[in-house]
Amino acid sequence: MAREAIILAGGLGTRLQSVLPDIPKCMAPIGDNPFLSYSIALLQKMGIERFIFSLGYRYEMIQEFVTSHYPQLPVAYAIEKQALGTGGAIRKACSLASGKTVLVVNGDTYFDIGLPAMEAFHHLCGSQCTLALKPMRNFDRYGVVELGEDYSIKGFKEKHFYESGLINGGVYLLHAARFLEENLPDKFSFEKDYLEKFYPVRPFYGVVQDAYFIDIGIPEDFALAQVELPKQIKI
Repeated sequence: MAREAIILAGGLGTRLQSVLPDIPKCMAPIGDNPFLSYSIALLQKMGIERFIFSLGYRYEMIQEFVTSHYPQLPVAYAIEKQALGTGGAIRKACSLASGKTVLVVNGDTYFDIGLPAMEAFHHLCGSQCTLALKPMRNFDRYGVVELGEDYSIKGFKEKHFYESGLINGGVYLLHAARFLEENLPDKFSFEKDYLEKFYPVRPFYGVVQDAYFIDIGIPEDFALAQVELPKQIKI
């Protein structure tokens, strides 16, 4: 079972600057606790024991928080001195992973997936990357992921209004060694340059998870998280 997770927390959080200037998105306060506390609690509930933090913008703030509030937590830090894109950030963090399979999560997303079932499917299919997909209705903020009958990835559709569809929930099970072997530039997008480029020729799969999901990347959902997240998990 996957016992370590990469938390992607290096972004600038530009869409939240109007309500949270100069704070990394994962440190956005939800009541008395930063969002990161909810991410860590959720991952621990899933069985994650070791955390790799992929950091960039104001990384010292995150390191200080983790050190002071989770002194016993097994951690490693992959720090970007210059922006590497989501792909470069994940690759840098993957170099610190000790296991074959690593869970990757966005630092501004809370998605209460069923990890054991997702991982069982990941290994059964010999998947190189498995995406947790959230069913949604009446949305225009996200693109849509298309699946084949065997749940292999068959396509990615751009953002526009959809009455229904499966969105990429920002949670991945990744075969770290195979990912590190890919011929990719130092700076690249995990979504555009890895998932969308390689899905026709690599074993990429999706697992539908109709579980609680919230992405605090915009002010409206950040406000919603203030009400909903404390009901989801105890910090």
